[in-house]
Amino acid sequence: MNSRKGLKAGGLRKLIAYLVLIILAFLCLFFFYILIINSTRNHAQIQKGFSAIPGSSFMKNFNNVLNDANVPILSGIKNSFIVSAASAALAVYFSALTAYGIYAYDFKLKKPAFVFILLILVMPTQVSALGFLRLVKKIPFMSDNLLPLIIPSIAAPAIFYFMYSYMQSSLPMELVEAARIDGCSEFKTFNRVVMPIMKPALAVQAIFAFVSSWNNYFMPALVINRKELKTLPILIASLRGADFLKFDMGKVYTLIMIAIIPIIIVYIILSKYIVAGVTLGGVKE
Repeated sequence: MNSRKGLKAGGLRKLIAYLVLIILAFLCLFFFYILIINSTRNHAQIQKGFSAIPGSSFMKNFNNVLNDANVPILSGIKNSFIVSAASAALAVYFSALTAYGIYAYDFKLKKPAFVFILLILVMPTQVSALGFLRLVKKIPFMSDNLLPLIIPSIAAPAIFYFMYSYMQSSLPMELVEAARIDGCSEFKTFNRVVMPIMKPALAVQAIFAFVSSWNNYFMPALVINRKELKTLPILIASLRGADFLKFDMGKVYTLIMIAIIPIIIVYIILSKYIVAGVTLGGVKE
């Protein structure tokens, strides 16, 4: 009797969990569906309210976005991709390298260094924005280009903490010691031994870092002044901030949909490492 009650309770919990997941998935897909539908409708149709039926204005909206001199969409995509790809690569690599240094070495300031990095994690970006902007203006090669959006990504405490936690659970020090005995330098050990083991964590954090940089509006809006260097979030905001006579919701939805496509592509490319990523090599006790 008790076993039957336990099975029923377990089945009920599983059913509730599935229902919650189905509802959440529906909500996510529903809003994405609205975005796709509205990108196919013109401004007047969107103002009338929701419609589940696609319109016939997608190509018109797309051409309007491409031909808008105030919205250089191609350069915006290029700038966003350069910033996001470079930021993701730097953030993931140097965060993993820092986590490896804290994890694999014992030194006097190990705990204070770890705490200091975590303290940076709780500091909002807006707090240091003014000081960072002044610093950028004082450094000649950092002004009026994309470097101020890329270089700070080297310091990514959230990614560091994730990498450190992953190393604690998945990186046996025996592998590192074996590589050292074989004559590998520390950087070679990190690049040839540690990095392959960290593939799942690297893929997850690369996606998060790419998406975070791709959607970043605050810092580019402060640093970038030239139109040809503006990223997609700034271009979308400029469309939304247009005056009433020029405001076109069809163009806004179309540009947002275009901006989402690269994120989906990056996720598809890296998702196989999340699902199928396995630790290369092993240590038998």
